[in-house]
Amino acid sequence: MLLGLRTAIYPVGDLGAAKAWYSTVVGHAPYFDQPFYVGFDVGGFELGLVPDGTPGTAGPQPLWGVASATASLARLVELGAEVLDAVQEVGEGIRVAAVRDPFGNRLGIIENPHFKHA
Repeated sequence: MLLGLRTAIYPVGDLGAAKAWYSTVVGHAPYFDQPFYVGFDVGGFELGLVPDGTPGTAGPQPLWGVASATASLARLVELGAEVLDAVQEVGEGIRVAAVRDPFGNRLGIIENPHFKHA
């Protein structure tokens, strides 16, 4: 039934500011850019932004793969995010962390040596 993660959608109050911030975070412009939805291709998955809804840190908590949890967390903080969960080892070399983006959403990251990344 479920085939795997395809899209994680984040509600934001200022779509233009969020598009600019996430363009910096992911390293490129969105592939889909409309007033009702902005979508970024992130390693074959989609990070989406919608201008309605209520940002928050509760609810589903996707984790975006990174090469280094420590370096990625530092970069997110440098870009204006606030640490929610510092980098922690959760076993077998897997490290996770999370921030609150400047728009109020939880953005989780995971360094997992068992998954190959491009």
